[in-house]
Amino acid sequence: MASPLCARGKRKFKATTNSAHNLPVSPILLERKFCVGTPDRVWTGDITYLWTAEGWVYLAVVIDLFSRQVVGFAMNERMTRQLVIDALRMAWFRRRPASGLIFHSDRGSQYASGDFQKQLAVFRMRGSMSRKGDCWDNAVSESLFGSLKVERRHAMHFITRRQAKDEVIDWLRFYNHRRLHSTLGYLSPMAFEKKWLGDQKRIAA
Repeated sequence: MASPLCARGKRKFKATTNSAHNLPVSPILLERKFCVGTPDRVWTGDITYLWTAEGWVYLAVVIDLFSRQVVGFAMNERMTRQLVIDALRMAWFRRRPASGLIFHSDRGSQYASGDFQKQLAVFRMRGSMSRKGDCWDNAVSESLFGSLKVERRHAMHFITRRQAKDEVIDWLRFYNHRRLHSTLGYLSPMAFEKKWLGDQKRIAA
């Protein structure tokens, strides 16, 4: 399940999770254990959408549960398996995690597709999927999209897809670098990770 980002007024609804498919489904490995002790051990992914005067824009994100940092994202006017593959590839090229990372998502056809599962295998990641119809199994992604909807000019009407994309990119930059999280000791995701890396260096010295 994913949360909408759209202009205030007449609400438009667009389903982002199609679990009515016959594709293989990964077991749930995460089990709502959202507190992770080191970076790049567990990532979560999800899709949300934005309405513009030109039509829909879809946003796929990859979040590192350790710091809640958005490590990858992709946007497109179509909600295809390539959208989530592009977000995953961005995350991998930015972070280069060790093999064995758990990637958790819902059961949507984009994540269950053969192409996405092959990409996980290439990156030596283990797939994990939420239980059917249980959005709480991917609560961190849900929380991110809720914050995006509320904090980034909720009443704004997007005229073009380009305008919506620019607004999202700007907010994601703010989220990673400056937005404070109570679960991170009121640090931003980037600051939290920087502090952790500094602590590790002092311990090793």
